[in-house]
Amino acid sequence: MRRAAGKGSGLGLRAPGSAPRPHLPGPGGRRPELQASRAARWAMGAAGSWAPRRLGLPAPSRPAWLARAALGLAAAALGTVAWRRARSRRRGRLRQVGTVAQLWIYPVKSCKGVRVSAAECTALGLRCGHLRDRFWLVINEKGNMVTARQEPRLVLISLTCEGDVLTLSAAYTKDLLLPIKTPTTNAVYKCRVHGLEVEGRDCGEAAAQWITSFLKTQPYRLVHFEPHLRPRYPHQMMDVFQPTDQIAYADASPFLVLSEASLADLNSRLEKKVKMTNFRPSIVISGCDAYAEDSWDEILIGDVILKRVMACSRCILTTVDPDTGVMSGKEPLETLKSVRTKRNPVLLLPGATEAGGGRRSQEPWLCCPLLSSSADGGVRPSERRRKREEGRQRGGERESQADSALSVEPDTGLNPGILRL
Repeated sequence: MRRAAGKGSGLGLRAPGSAPRPHLPGPGGRRPELQASRAARWAMGAAGSWAPRRLGLPAPSRPAWLARAALGLAAAALGTVAWRRARSRRRGRLRQVGTVAQLWIYPVKSCKGVRVSAAECTALGLRCGHLRDRFWLVINEKGNMVTARQEPRLVLISLTCEGDVLTLSAAYTKDLLLPIKTPTTNAVYKCRVHGLEVEGRDCGEAAAQWITSFLKTQPYRLVHFEPHLRPRYPHQMMDVFQPTDQIAYADASPFLVLSEASLADLNSRLEKKVKMTNFRPSIVISGCDAYAEDSWDEILIGDVILKRVMACSRCILTTVDPDTGVMSGKEPLETLKSVRTKRNPVLLLPGATEAGGGRRSQEPWLCCPLLSSSADGGVRPSERRRKREEGRQRGGERESQADSALSVEPDTGLNPGILRL
């Protein structure tokens, strides 16, 4: 299985025999890339064909029935060459749809994000060094989460990380220095995020006083999620998730994708433009049409495969100006309602489960697929959309370059897939 080092992190694959797509430089002239270590492949079971080689044994022969079944059974990590070959045949059905332009990590929920050039793709979200996505959370005295929906000025808190210290900064306030590893003697709180219980270790009195002093409304505390603490299971909120899916303090999913074209289309309809940070995506895609995300069921970025769960309905947090911390309560939601709310949509919101399914909502959505890990995939548009696009582009579109596929699995202590810019 080839490493993806040195290759652009385009989304999709190239059909056998077609010419490779030229790499386009990303921001600052750098090319988005993705890597995954052999150890990660071994731990995740996505490269079962490595096992005979490590044991000094010849690769097993592939029965005819296995060739037909391998694609559907790849998630079970069969440990044979058949999965790899079946996946290769599937590449002809995959195509380039865009390029990774930005990667964002939001260490403290609702605070400013940190733009990174590389990040590990784990089952709990992106990770860059000590920074983990939404691993810190502000809570009130009752243990309920506090976000920019309730305290818009949270978006004014910025973060940096040097060594083992996380620094929280805000205007006219002395910086708060936090150790990345919260002392184990600190209390563990039972918190609630969208109605589901999750644990967090208290970051101490200094952090509590700093957050409380900055917001000036009521007493707050800051907690930190640790991998051994109790997570949340989004399947308890929405059936679209798997029972084994876990998250820490993210609303519903560890990954959120948004394209530059979708934002540009929205801004063309707004009097006052909004920024990408209004929508807080994890992965920003360039090189695709506006709202192309509607049709992406699975995304392959180099060696990492992410599976679409649902479209993300947009809430009032998008109306908070990330530069001033002021909530308008109107735009961009008003415009989104006029152009992006489908007839009688069923959008499953965090904490919105009811007996018999999710509740209906008229909240608009801006093509932000919520993603989870997948053991088999690529970029697979819906059949109807694919046929329409093929009709328009027949004879003129070259397929993208092919890379090895690797599923995203829970943390194992080894390196999962790495997204690089």
